[in-house]
Amino acid sequence: MPTPELVFAILLLLLTPGPTNTLVMLAAAEQGWRGSLRLLPVELAAYLITVVPMTLIAHAASAELAALRPAIAIVAGLWVLWLAVRLWTANVQAGEQMLVTPARLFVTTLLNPKALIFGLVLLPSAAPAQGFALFAVLVIGVALVWACIGCRLPDVAANGLSLMRRAAACWLAVLSLGLLAKGFGA
Repeated sequence: MPTPELVFAILLLLLTPGPTNTLVMLAAAEQGWRGSLRLLPVELAAYLITVVPMTLIAHAASAELAALRPAIAIVAGLWVLWLAVRLWTANVQAGEQMLVTPARLFVTTLLNPKALIFGLVLLPSAAPAQGFALFAVLVIGVALVWACIGCRLPDVAANGLSLMRRAAACWLAVLSLGLLAKGFGA
């Protein structure tokens, strides 16, 4: 059975603002509650595709996986930077109303550095079936929290949505710089 400390650690890390949470929040603001709900299975699938194999081989190949962390951080940083530029340059008047697509959320979550911590550090301490079940429940719960935040943001009509996209772009750019710095060892 997972310990309360494990639950707290997973929950705290999932709640931390990052690229996936930013996109879920933005999707809820763009598409409403129902539109954001269709993204929840996408986020969960992307996390599980990354976390499950890492957890299962964490003990056997920890040195090899550790060597890949800088490369993963660089790729993730470049992807998040591309998302930031895309959000910043979105042309709402030209019909680019929905920037958060299932594919973008999937790739962003797949490359999310949090997955490394879940798969290599936190989940190996739990029994696999229980750990993965707990993780899945917490991922969905936290995604619902971020979607709720997105739905509750004030006035996200054309100007509000554009301003929110710009704010999300700035946050994603900051995150990408941190990821790139980690990847390059700065």
